[in-house]
Order: sequence, then C-alpha cells, then structure tokens
Amino acid sequence: MQKISLLSAASLAFLLTACATLNEPDLSVASTEVAEPETFINEYPTRDRVDYVLECVAKHGGLSYINQYACGCKIDKIAEKLSFSDYEAARTFVQMQKTPGENGAPFRDPKQSKDLRGQLKDAEAAAEKACFVK
Repeated sequence: MQKISLLSAASLAFLLTACATLNEPDLSVASTEVAEPETFINEYPTRDRVDYVLECVAKHGGLSYINQYACGCKIDKIAEKLSFSDYEAARTFVQMQKTPGENGAPFRDPKQSKDLRGQLKDAEAAAEKACFVK
C-alpha cells in the first residue's frame, strides 16, 4: 500500500513540476499582428438571415440547392459590407419608401435614407454578381 501511495505522490510531484515549467507566451510584449478590417458577418441574427434567404430564393425561381446556396452566399457578402444596424435601417427605408404620399416622405426623402438605400443596392448588386453563376 505504501508503494502505491509513494508512487502516486512521485507522479503527482512530477506532473506539477512539468506543468510549472511549460513555456507560456509572454503577454507583456506588444503584438505585431495587423488588425483585420472590421467585418460585420457575425452580427446578423439568424432570423434575419433566414428571412433574406427565403425572399431571395423566391425571387430566383423557388427552392433549389443552387438558389439556397447562392442566396446564403449573398447575405454573407452583404454582411461583409454593411453593419446589421445599417442593413436593418436600409431595408426599412426600402420597404417603407413605397408608402404613398406624405406618409412615405420620411422614408424616401432624407439623405440618410438615400445613402443607406444606395449602400444596400450596391452591396446586393456586388453579392449577386459574386454568388450567382450566370
């Protein structure tokens, strides 16, 4: 019994010594890595991604593997160009600009509306070109 406990104690001491001598990175040295450009791809909620893909698939002739894949690609490309808050605002402006008369003016006329709608249109056109095979 003493041999087992002596062997266990020796093994434990060896493991603790080995763990204490592992080389850990020196965190006090400044990193020389270049920061990646900011991308927004992970900030889009799944629900909004799915809504976009379903609308896109419907516009492209219905559900098929190719359309589903291409539309998933398309929302990913848009997410690389626009933050979710900008995307959401642009989609709201696009949908609400169709409101007739004075009620639609706040969605059609402001500079922010025009800028965001233009950014969304450009992002969608670039994504369409990148993701759909013609």
